[in-house]
Amino acid sequence: MGLISFLSTVPTLLPIAPLPSYSSSRCPIHSGTISCKIDDAGSHEFNVVRRRDILNCFGAAISMELVASSSPISSPFIEAANAADLIQRRQRSDFQSSIKMTLYKAIKANPELISPLLTLALNDSMTYDKPTKTGGPNGSIRFSSEIERPENKGLSAALSMVEEAKKEIDSYSKGGPISYSDLIQLAAQSAVKSTFLASAIRKCGGNEEKGNLLYSAYGSNGQWGLFDRNFGRSDAQEPDPEGRVPNWATASVQEMKDKFIAIGLGPRQLAVMSAFLGPDQLATEAKLATDPDVVKWVEKYQRSRETVSETDYEVDLITALTKMSGLGQNINYEAYSYAVPKIDFKKLKL
Repeated sequence: MGLISFLSTVPTLLPIAPLPSYSSSRCPIHSGTISCKIDDAGSHEFNVVRRRDILNCFGAAISMELVASSSPISSPFIEAANAADLIQRRQRSDFQSSIKMTLYKAIKANPELISPLLTLALNDSMTYDKPTKTGGPNGSIRFSSEIERPENKGLSAALSMVEEAKKEIDSYSKGGPISYSDLIQLAAQSAVKSTFLASAIRKCGGNEEKGNLLYSAYGSNGQWGLFDRNFGRSDAQEPDPEGRVPNWATASVQEMKDKFIAIGLGPRQLAVMSAFLGPDQLATEAKLATDPDVVKWVEKYQRSRETVSETDYEVDLITALTKMSGLGQNINYEAYSYAVPKIDFKKLKL
């Protein structure tokens, strides 16, 4: 394989920007061609190529060829890991970043909805039935007949916030409307991050600047990679069956444990997700602590929340939420990507 194989595609190369890395190879890789998006000093006219762009293109081409020729990995994999896939990843990453900013602003303006947003995501996921592999975080909770069930009492305001955020997000999406199933779980992620940040600020005596620095230095932002990658859920077209989700306010600890075990979790995840079970986390933990299987985990996470970094609590909560948010879902890893506009090379100025 010589340099000509990649260099021959230089006229259509896209300057490669830094992209998020993924620790798992389970994310499907799709073949395609390299394309070039060039704008004129931030305008929407695709008609100018700068020398810097051309140099970046040559550099990218040579680097890709060197990797392809020297890597011990089989050539089919190298051929599949091409620029078209990287462009899709970048598009999805940028879109997700915009979504998170929209949700951050909405939650900051409505902090009283943090707890209901967590329970909304939990109850949407808890409809998962392992034997039939149906239900799960599929957005079915948006249907009136499901949100009005007893176990979902008090969640309507959180759903309304999600619906308002969806209108804004859909208005700037280039790859189609976001699914309720994705947005509900991303809203829970944003709510969880808000609680982590609020805890850091409290540890700094209410100083927001110091709290932000503490969370940046010791927080768990780097643990969200797998959660973020699972982006591309499909919405259910009808409500999930009744009777699958406990009423957390009245359920016994045994009933809670049974439900968590039924979906593939357990007492440890029940304890770490106590904030999802109602507005008063400490009261919920006091109830959970009456069970011998759960009490050791409750105490572990209470101790962790007293530390500067809260590492055990935050990492285990992110892990549990990541698993819960993927129950029974087939992720479309191309969702929200879009075709890059074609270039009229006759108008390019070198």
